[in-house]
Amino acid sequence: MKEFTMKNLISIGDLTKDEIFEILQLAIRLKGERSKGIFPNGLEHKTLGMIFEKPSTRTRTAFEVAVVELGGYPIYLNWNDLQLGRGETTADTARVLSRYLSCIIMRANSHSTIIDMVKNASVPVINALSDIEHPCQLLADLMTIYEKKGALSGMKLAWIGDGNNVCNSAILSCALMGMSVDVACPPGYEPNGEILRRGQQLSAVRILRDPLEAASAADILYTDAWVSMGDEAASALRARAFSAYRIDSKVLDAAKSDAIVLHCLPAHRGQEITDEVMDGPHSAVFDQAENRLHAHKALLLKLLC
Repeated sequence: MKEFTMKNLISIGDLTKDEIFEILQLAIRLKGERSKGIFPNGLEHKTLGMIFEKPSTRTRTAFEVAVVELGGYPIYLNWNDLQLGRGETTADTARVLSRYLSCIIMRANSHSTIIDMVKNASVPVINALSDIEHPCQLLADLMTIYEKKGALSGMKLAWIGDGNNVCNSAILSCALMGMSVDVACPPGYEPNGEILRRGQQLSAVRILRDPLEAASAADILYTDAWVSMGDEAASALRARAFSAYRIDSKVLDAAKSDAIVLHCLPAHRGQEITDEVMDGPHSAVFDQAENRLHAHKALLLKLLC
């Protein structure tokens, strides 16, 4: 298997356009093979540790199943069950776990924690979500768009809602793949400034205030929860700020007639997305969720084989 230039996945921007395409093509192939009961053993005799400081449904399950189906062994390491939860430094943890594990998959509150892990680990580290990015999510998202649309370059994605970690990774990855991105968000909830600048150097990326303007002629509509993990204390404030930023039938009608709708889940139905849209014919939400498994498999094989 062709060796990648990157040794860790901290940002979706760590990947080149060609490397993303390689991952997507491999993920699609693995998805087809799995449907026929074919499972490669690329991770045989490899043990992967999963350090999670935040809760998870899809990321944890997809990675665990991916490792098992590739012949490896996953170890789930809850933050509070480790000495990290009692004050051991990330650096010391990284040095020790590198002597046991083939790879570290980490979900952390702070992006700086993942950076510390990378600096001190001698095995590959994968960002399974931080407050700045969620690169693994976007691999599944791009796979879903490619499956549904047959292309990435030239597509328009409209993000409706909070300029959060997933939005940051969407801007970087979509711009890298030749897509345009319109982000509709209220003032004060824009995506990361540096990531926005990087995206605008690669493609057409705009910050708008009107969801209907952003959705106009969009091929893909994407939203996420108004209140991300860690922002619960501001839930009432956020509910007021985002009350006009939901994907409903009106926003869907502004997009192209064959537009697809994405949501990284968990969804707060009736807030950022209506039942009518999420369960409707334009929704690719559950295909998107399934593709986490296949995209994770492809990433692991590219990183570790």
